[in-house]
Amino acid sequence: MIRIGLTGFGDHEELYGKLKAPERLPAYSAHFSIVEIDSSFYAVQPVRNFKKWVSQTPADFRFIVKAYQGMTGHLRNKKNYFDHPDDMYRAFHESIEPVREAGKLAMTLFQMPPWFDCTKENVETLRDTKARMKDVPCAIEFRNATWYNPRFREGTLRFLSEEGWIHTVVDEPQAGVGSIPIVPEATSAEATYVRLHGRNTAGWNQSSHPDWRKLRYLYRYNTEELTEWRDRLRELEQKSRDVYVVFNNNSAGDATPNAKELQELLGGGGEDGLAPLQMDLFTGRHT
Repeated sequence: MIRIGLTGFGDHEELYGKLKAPERLPAYSAHFSIVEIDSSFYAVQPVRNFKKWVSQTPADFRFIVKAYQGMTGHLRNKKNYFDHPDDMYRAFHESIEPVREAGKLAMTLFQMPPWFDCTKENVETLRDTKARMKDVPCAIEFRNATWYNPRFREGTLRFLSEEGWIHTVVDEPQAGVGSIPIVPEATSAEATYVRLHGRNTAGWNQSSHPDWRKLRYLYRYNTEELTEWRDRLRELEQKSRDVYVVFNNNSAGDATPNAKELQELLGGGGEDGLAPLQMDLFTGRHT
């Protein structure tokens, strides 16, 4: 099954007009069967938030919850409000428990930072991370192209499969090592995650711009581009039971119409009812 949604549910006035905040998720869930929660990246959410969101959505609705930035290495020189990784992961597990109990957790998403490159040390970090997440389904999105260069691409995909990671297929501007190509491969028979960020190449690396977050996601996919994605999604559906697709090109209200058009292209949304001797970084062997 192909499920389509958006990143976040609070900033899509085209769906619910001027509805107040408590009414927005129920309105959103009338249009889409999944949502990516990104507030959890900035702070581990109180349990009461997830209890409320679970209660506001239909039984077949699913949440993708972004991992807290302290768990992905984004903080670096910023303060982590947890003194020890054990405390951080314990808090995150407690936070998402209502979603798991309700059977509405599709996966957690570990979006790694651009400086998280393909090294032996970082491979071990991913092993440790996956172990700390226990039996929670986990997807990973890289933001560094080294994981997919010809030297490591197959090793990356094999490692993700062996370690139980859900592969995140990404569409984003091709703007240097801090962006990755489209790699339409599945590493889990259960699920594949697809995130569509747009193709605003000029705005992708403008971190010095005062409004850079909006600038980088300012893009609307045309019908030809969405048709190409329809075909890719149908191929991925042959490899994974569920394919989750979210549009993150939210800067100018483009995500919703793009998601709606892709639903139509899929015929109703695709949902029921809606080289040289080198060290193999992933095993420690030379190949």
